[in-house]
Amino acid sequence: MAVKNVSVIFKLYCLTVMTLVAATYTVALRYTRTISSGDMYFSTTAVCITEVIKLILSLGMLAKETGSPTRLRNSIVEHVFYSPKELLKLSVPSVVYAIQNNMAFLALSNLDAAVYQVTYQLKIPCTALCTVLMLNRSLSQLQWFSVFMLCGGVTLVQWKPAEATKVQVEQNPFLGFMAIAIAVLCSGFAGVYFEKVLKSSDTSLWVRNIQMYLSGILVTLIGVYMTDGEKVLEKGFFFGYTLWVCFVIFLASVGGLYTSIVVKYTDNIMKGFSAAAAIVISTVASVILFGLQITITFASGALLVCVSIYLYGIPKQDTSKLTLQDADKESKQRLITV
Repeated sequence: MAVKNVSVIFKLYCLTVMTLVAATYTVALRYTRTISSGDMYFSTTAVCITEVIKLILSLGMLAKETGSPTRLRNSIVEHVFYSPKELLKLSVPSVVYAIQNNMAFLALSNLDAAVYQVTYQLKIPCTALCTVLMLNRSLSQLQWFSVFMLCGGVTLVQWKPAEATKVQVEQNPFLGFMAIAIAVLCSGFAGVYFEKVLKSSDTSLWVRNIQMYLSGILVTLIGVYMTDGEKVLEKGFFFGYTLWVCFVIFLASVGGLYTSIVVKYTDNIMKGFSAAAAIVISTVASVILFGLQITITFASGALLVCVSIYLYGIPKQDTSKLTLQDADKESKQRLITV
């Protein structure tokens, strides 16, 4: 119902912001990992800082939702300090999202932004499969068809990945693809798991986010220690940070929270159009910034992915209403015949 009560201008605003954030984040992250000048930063610290900023933003949104400092304090005490089981429950998607975010850095260190953007759409069939298995939902024949079409499009893109002529660093496309594969599996599972937790109670979305980000900070700090612990102690937590790196962290933080607003006020077709537009923007930016050479297989695969995203977002037809209408028509026809 919320979608119908929102103006077209606000929907377009949501669509524009979501598209720009998705495309800009991918291109900016790729830039910081390949052609940006200066010392290379530690990606694990960037993921950790992102979780901290998300926690602060969620606290701000919860403060606005509760309306007073007293209610805010009571909500935090009740759902954080007195709910260890809930924190443990939300630690599951925290771990999975931490892996996904780190895999994004690894993937964009080895694949072009446009190739990454197209291949990352494999999260749609992964999410669809998790939805069927974990939430007992069903997909229409058109949605299953679009899933296979999307997989075919990604296969074309990866068959002979487009090369970027301006990127001089050593890259491993196979490692990049494996990183995306792990990321989409994490995205599908964690997203459906979090949705299931949200719908299992009336607890506020922002409370759930706070529970998840608290666990996320702990998990990502462990990741920093295990992966780059000695280097961080030697060079510092913020070693190699530039304005571009801070910009990437900002986009990752705001984009994650903004998704919840977009999901509330837009429909699947608009989200699909946004994903397709992000692919186009990322491709154009990659040609300009990284010297990406577009191939026929890449263009064909990207087109198939865009079409499949649109088809997947088309709402299923309510056959129960159609059956009732047909029954009414049949009964009226019988009366006329009589």
